[in-house]
Amino acid sequence: QVQLVESGGGSVQAGGSLRLSCAASGSIYSRNCMGWFRQAPGKEREGVARIDSTGDNTYYVDSVKGRFTISQDNAENTVYLQMNSLKPEDTAMYYCATLRRCRLDVAYSEYWGQGTQVTVSS
Repeated sequence: QVQLVESGGGSVQAGGSLRLSCAASGSIYSRNCMGWFRQAPGKEREGVARIDSTGDNTYYVDSVKGRFTISQDNAENTVYLQMNSLKPEDTAMYYCATLRRCRLDVAYSEYWGQGTQVTVSS
């Protein structure tokens, strides 16, 4: 059973930065793409960024492109999401997940963490 544990969330003012971490049990990165998703109250969960097993291929949704960076440390079994220039609309619960076929889509997710809350005030 894969377990994912997110951390690093918090409350910041607009323009600030946070770095989220997702620690995984087992050496899953050699086999899995990893993604970050977020869900704001009353909204559907949406994919934010994903990284392939090599770390060479990343993808971002337009709303975070240029502000967020996904990376991974295979030795530590951890994937990160560096979030800069945060906006109030980034406020959400953030989750990491393993992805099938490297598709950043809830339908292609397998294992999920419990989430970490990010709140951005204006």
